[in-house]
Amino acid sequence: MRLLVANRGEIARRIARTARRMGIAVLAVHSAADAGAPHVREADAAAPLPGGYLDIEGVIAAARALGATAVHPGYGFLSERAAFAEAVARAGLVFVGPPARVIAAMGDKAQAKRLAREAGLPCLETAEPTEEAALRLGFPVMVKAAAGGGGRGMRRVETAAALPEALALARREAEQAFGDGRLLLEPCLDGARHVEIQVLADAAGHAIHLGERDCSVQRRHQKLIEEGPALEPATRAAMGEAALRLVRAVGYVGAGTVEFLLAPDGRFVFLEMNTRLQVEHGVTEALTGLDLVEWQLRIARGEPLTLRQEEVSLSGHAIEARLCAEDPAQGFAPQAGPVLAWRPPEGLRVDHALEAGRDIPRDYDTMLAKLIAHAPTRAEARERLAAALERTVLLGVASNRALLAAVLRAPRFAEGPPDTGWLGRAAPSLLAEGEDSALTALGALLLAGIRHDTPPPFAGGPGHVLDLEGPRRVAIAWEGGWRVTLGEAVHRIALAPGLATVDGVTRPLAVAGDGGALHLHWGARDLRLARHVPRRAGESAGDGVLRAPFAAMVARIAVREGDAVRAGETLLVLEAMKVQTPILAPRDGVVDSLPVAGRREVSAGMLLAVLREA
Repeated sequence: MRLLVANRGEIARRIARTARRMGIAVLAVHSAADAGAPHVREADAAAPLPGGYLDIEGVIAAARALGATAVHPGYGFLSERAAFAEAVARAGLVFVGPPARVIAAMGDKAQAKRLAREAGLPCLETAEPTEEAALRLGFPVMVKAAAGGGGRGMRRVETAAALPEALALARREAEQAFGDGRLLLEPCLDGARHVEIQVLADAAGHAIHLGERDCSVQRRHQKLIEEGPALEPATRAAMGEAALRLVRAVGYVGAGTVEFLLAPDGRFVFLEMNTRLQVEHGVTEALTGLDLVEWQLRIARGEPLTLRQEEVSLSGHAIEARLCAEDPAQGFAPQAGPVLAWRPPEGLRVDHALEAGRDIPRDYDTMLAKLIAHAPTRAEARERLAAALERTVLLGVASNRALLAAVLRAPRFAEGPPDTGWLGRAAPSLLAEGEDSALTALGALLLAGIRHDTPPPFAGGPGHVLDLEGPRRVAIAWEGGWRVTLGEAVHRIALAPGLATVDGVTRPLAVAGDGGALHLHWGARDLRLARHVPRRAGESAGDGVLRAPFAAMVARIAVREGDAVRAGETLLVLEAMKVQTPILAPRDGVVDSLPVAGRREVSAGMLLAVLREA
């Protein structure tokens, strides 16, 4: 077998790792942005994809050029496109996944629900995406893409007035992610947990399940932390049997996941089926000791599934955290930019394709790496993963690293898996730490260019004053050691290679510079610090000046100059990393100018719109 991995990043490297162990040649494809990326350098051969990873004809042409005999789609991109599976088969290649007809049936959520009901699975009602249907279901309702998954094209809608905008955003997001803008509505099941069952099936119809994963810690209806086991044995058996009824009914082949919502009263309902490998498959691998990619490849080669249900056992507890390029403090806004420093933790599994010196492009999903901890108990796995995240060094591009660690240490999470809405409710308090005076003082010292304990030119004099963004003023003086004053706080700091001691506490230190800004990791905390730049003329706090929170494409402009707008109204929509982010009016006013009109791209900090008082 010569295997083409039709994907990028960490999942391309993950699949390649197993394929090489099995003696299978690994072939890669890449976009222009990924030329020279780790998954390309490590492959036996690679070919460019001028049309990108969603170009079916381009992938088939690359497979032919590289002499591939099989294609693994990974997850995302073309992994759940029936047309791609069909194209692979027409080209005489083996598709590592289920038949195209199964992908088509399960990829259409309305049809999947119908087939699930026929197989005896409990389901929520679905409806057409209209206001009449939403009123019948009762608000709040969930808008969902009819094709695909992964939280793309999904919006919770609280009122009828918010429905048109939610439908428009979800439709564009679905078209971008799946090439299919069809939508449907479902009622919301508040207080529920998101639990999924991993399944394996061979071409002869033998199928088993490998237990469950709880995926309830989510933002934007996309998973951030997954764990298992998470069910009582009786519920696991019932949910597992329900999943296998669907697998047998549709003639599923390969690895797949049947997803459910678990209500507080123990009732569960079918959500969807993902006809591919899941991001969180490593949780199941840790619990069972099985390599799911190996079984995908063996089944694709026509081998029988030799495992029996009674042979499957779950050992210990596993938790996975998704490290993403996003800023939780800005509503999890996607981020792009350079990786200035990257040091993954030791002692647990880390799937990634990161390296210092490479940029994170804004064209793809925000996920950068997966950290998976496995231990005899949930408490030990939770502590091990939290500590590993705190040791992880990722400087340059903003990430959710600190939030993930805070989630794992939160008392509510320590009690057990929360419901799907918990993180949305808890995030403000988890993020509301305030300024760490000691960390800022250390950053100011480093920003002044000081890297060691040597008396500076101003030793014995009045010291050095530094104005930080904020603005905040810091005074630095040498008094036989560094003395840094920030407001009323005074900190004593000593520096050594790879270490910093602040007020008697020594922790590992990592530092990187990016233009006029400095990035540091000290202990478990990250900080980006820059000198204060006076506000542009005409701007003041609370005015109607809106700037781009991150580099993005302009997906839509909803207003024109001279339009009167109300607070909370959408002015324009930015798109980055497959996520559509509306930019809202901060107050009532009139659109005075739209400098972004006619542009395709904006950089972080670029002026988007100016509002004046009505």
